[in-house]
Amino acid sequence: MIDPSEVRVILATDCGSTTTKAILVEKRAGSYRLVVRGEAPTTVEAPFEDVTRGVLNAVREVEEQSGREILDGDRIVSPADGGRGVDIYVSTSSAGGGLQMMVAGVVKSMTAESAERAALGAGAIVMEALASNDGRLPHERIERIRQLRPDMILLSGGVDGGTKSHVVEMAELISAADPRPRLGSGYNLPVIYAGNVDAREDVGRILEDRTELSQVDNLRPVLEAEHLGPARERIHTLFMEHVMAQAPGYRDLMEWTHVPIMPTPGAVGRMVRVVADRGDIDVVGVDIGGATTDVFSVFGGAFNRTVSANLGMSYSISNVLTEAGLEAIGRWLPFDMTDADLKDRLGNKMIRPTSIPQTLEELVIEQAVAREALRLAFEQHRNFAVELKGVQQHRTISDTFDQQTGGQTLVDLLNLDLIIGSGGVLSHAPRRSQAALMMVDAFQPQGITNLAVDSIFMMPHLGVLSTVHEAAALEVFDRDCLVHLGPCVAPVGTGSAGASCVKVKAKAAGVEAVYEASVGELAAIPTGEADEVVLEVAPARGFDVGAGRGAPVTRTVRNGPVGVIIDTRGRPLHLAAADAERVEMLQRGYRALDIYPEAV
Repeated sequence: MIDPSEVRVILATDCGSTTTKAILVEKRAGSYRLVVRGEAPTTVEAPFEDVTRGVLNAVREVEEQSGREILDGDRIVSPADGGRGVDIYVSTSSAGGGLQMMVAGVVKSMTAESAERAALGAGAIVMEALASNDGRLPHERIERIRQLRPDMILLSGGVDGGTKSHVVEMAELISAADPRPRLGSGYNLPVIYAGNVDAREDVGRILEDRTELSQVDNLRPVLEAEHLGPARERIHTLFMEHVMAQAPGYRDLMEWTHVPIMPTPGAVGRMVRVVADRGDIDVVGVDIGGATTDVFSVFGGAFNRTVSANLGMSYSISNVLTEAGLEAIGRWLPFDMTDADLKDRLGNKMIRPTSIPQTLEELVIEQAVAREALRLAFEQHRNFAVELKGVQQHRTISDTFDQQTGGQTLVDLLNLDLIIGSGGVLSHAPRRSQAALMMVDAFQPQGITNLAVDSIFMMPHLGVLSTVHEAAALEVFDRDCLVHLGPCVAPVGTGSAGASCVKVKAKAAGVEAVYEASVGELAAIPTGEADEVVLEVAPARGFDVGAGRGAPVTRTVRNGPVGVIIDTRGRPLHLAAADAERVEMLQRGYRALDIYPEAV
């Protein structure tokens, strides 16, 4: 058992699909701070096929930068002794494709979605969600299970004490498929049963001989409640015992770490929850990568995560083009460009996915694509993060089985306190104002919302660290990880262009600035270098910033280099239809926030 009071030096790594990142954290002058960061190529695949090689290379870079001796040959020295060794070593991983799962339930819009939420919250990529009412024939479901070869399957269905025939039928389909695990060949595929307790004996009889079956509490013991914790904990345990144990080199890495290795998205999600719980706030976090975009949210204490596996900035850029369309991407360009030219630019990125923009025009196009990828991923998240379906409605068992109606989304933008952006296109944007406006345009926050970015993608490291030393994780998160960009003030309501919309007074370090915005504007109030800003926001009649139409709001928010963004372009955001008018509107807003040099 680790005593946090005795921890002074911490090493953390994140084994990504291409790069392994290591950070060194030390307690200095009574607080924990990031000292150095190192990285090296991940070595889970040929020719090395040993993830520890990449970890050791990243740690050696940390040694060189910090001057601290951490390794004794191929061993991490622990505990720390003076200027040598570390007290804690923790790690996350998404190497080898991360944790890939299949979920199955009885009703697609109820137990199958609960199973999907449990798996996503544990950090998994959900390859497929099967349900008794998904419209597929039994042999089609069996073939699908055989094709995908997931790392594990989560099976749920039925409330405790209810009918058990449908979930038993799903268990029989899994048994008939005789699924083989993706990694390793000498063990059975892990299957977690989290359904009707009355069906446990039947499910056990069907699956125990063909799979590595474990049974936990029902995900939906009653229609009115979800109970995801036990299933998520079992997923983490099986991830370590079965999936990681089969991946090249992970058995050795597991012996080095002081706490279990976590899936990278699971660690990021945990950090989002820790931040939300600490401040009792609603938070949205997004990680946009080359192939996927993950969205995390906490609203009213309810945590949700979605993975948009086909929305990314390099390998999946053609999918963004397909889903959004040329017109949607082109609307963010503050200059004229033909559809053919834009398609060619995106095609070049598709065939050279690791290239980065070399000109200002290429950067503007990339950030236009990012807006659409973020927007689409957030729309998918809003549709998934919903209230429990099938609740407080009178129906027979057959009605429940046929239930397809959606629940009310939990995403309440008017009460959203903080948006955290991560991923290269946001964290490494040449100007912080570019990252801020990409998030404003994509998520369209309402009322008063703080904006921030993860400076160097440390949230996975800090998420797993928070499991053993939450205070240290939060200190580094606040001081070295999170870069506050400034707040966004976005009144909700309708009005004619040019009509009075909102008056914003910003007070920071004894300096006061006032801006009165009309409908259709994008502006910024510079606020200097103070840590906090006191905002007095007075919306015009018919507009709401969180306290009701026409009601003023006073709030203390975090300051940042962008200042206070004022967005009165409407919700949903409205851009002019005519090209000339749209371009002029974009250029005016970009100049106001100093987004790009005057050349654009």
